[in-house]
Amino acid sequence: MTGKGEVLKSSDELLHEPTGKYLLRTDNTHELQAIPLYNLEAAAGLVELFQHYDENKPIDFLSIPNLPKCDGAVFVTGDSMYPLLKSGDIVVYKQVHNVDDGLFWGEMYLVAIDVDGDEYISVKYIQKSEIGDDYIKLVSQNAHHQPRDVRKDRIRALAMVKASVRINAMK
Repeated sequence: MTGKGEVLKSSDELLHEPTGKYLLRTDNTHELQAIPLYNLEAAAGLVELFQHYDENKPIDFLSIPNLPKCDGAVFVTGDSMYPLLKSGDIVVYKQVHNVDDGLFWGEMYLVAIDVDGDEYISVKYIQKSEIGDDYIKLVSQNAHHQPRDVRKDRIRALAMVKASVRINAMK
């Protein structure tokens, strides 16, 4: 438009989809990886799971081609992200080690928050809070669940959701 710079993006910056569309590449994908599936109840919570991966035995492994590097997967409980996610779905995650530098606003996260000494685990979108930089806003997909501002220092464990799996099978 300005007559300066390249007209087209380089092929390294683009990812071709089967639909013929081009998307910007945001993650390096792995052709195949074994992603451990954990039972959060057996692991005694997300914090315990993240701190002691080696002691928590996975209940199974997922193998999904062309995903970015993932640390694990867990079952979803609750309806706060319905209809996008429903109870029983599986979310595949990559752990975030630094809350201040590791957040991508508007993305979906698996989050464990300290609520009066108890660990509250949920899947939510994380947005910037209007209260200030020491807070984040947790937002549900389900309109029946109100957004909630939480102090960053109450976050005990955090992981970005990289994929979800829904099994639609009749027994």
